[in-house]
Amino acid sequence: MILICFGITYFVWGATYLFSAMALEQIPAFALCGWRYLAAGGITMLVSFIFTQPQKPSILELRNAAIAGCLFMGLGATGAIWALYYLDTGLTALIIAGEPLVILLMLWMVDQERPPNRAFLGVFLGIIGMYLLVSQDNLVSTVDQWKGVVIILLSMLAWGSGSIFVSRSALPKSQLLNSGLQMLVGGLFSICVSLLIGEQILAYTDYTGLTIVSVSFLIVFGSIIAFTAFNYLLQNVSTEKVVTNTYVNPIVAMLLGYLFLGEMVTGLSIMAAGLMLTGVFFVNTSKGTKKKPQT
Repeated sequence: MILICFGITYFVWGATYLFSAMALEQIPAFALCGWRYLAAGGITMLVSFIFTQPQKPSILELRNAAIAGCLFMGLGATGAIWALYYLDTGLTALIIAGEPLVILLMLWMVDQERPPNRAFLGVFLGIIGMYLLVSQDNLVSTVDQWKGVVIILLSMLAWGSGSIFVSRSALPKSQLLNSGLQMLVGGLFSICVSLLIGEQILAYTDYTGLTIVSVSFLIVFGSIIAFTAFNYLLQNVSTEKVVTNTYVNPIVAMLLGYLFLGEMVTGLSIMAAGLMLTGVFFVNTSKGTKKKPQT
């Protein structure tokens, strides 16, 4: 089961960039993420109520789960998908792979506790890799492409804020209920943003078979199954091993983007990927900071 779950987090999450890019051909970003997480969250919570007997969450736990959902799904994940309007899937996945570096720097600012030297080395390598990645004129040169980079960085800040918040907050004891509630609230948040900015939604009958397959994959495999597998690993394997999906996802995304979307993969991109992922490895294997009391 552990091997199966690792395979799911490695390849399914790596493939979500491809299926998201294909779904964006007909569905706007916020609407896509909104309906995806609404459906996935609703199904997950239904399964939780039917097959488990979770303890009734407190108002504080419900509030914290809702905040986490807005940060993770409503802003973090949706921002990453929105960036696919402007950037290739492989490039997007590689930049997002630097999330542990962002979280480390945010923790340093929040806790005022200096990270270990190994983590500093990781950040240094990650920054060099990031620079090599976005400095390529054939990948990032237009105003729209730079807009995509900025959107990704903002989404990474939202995801990092959610990670820090969750690590020191009281959440529902049932993992299924917690995940389902976060997805449900994140989906509602994205739908509200979609309505506010006036995204144009096609009628269901106008969707192509590829769009329907892509959205179905994102709901069933990218959200419900992959989230469940990830949480299973967190409960049964050390965190350092679980987060190895950070290294594999962008490689899968780059390969699928090259094969199915004709995206460019340069030698400099491969070198940048190596530096960034090495930096992430150093950060992930460094001694973590202490958590504060839950609030």
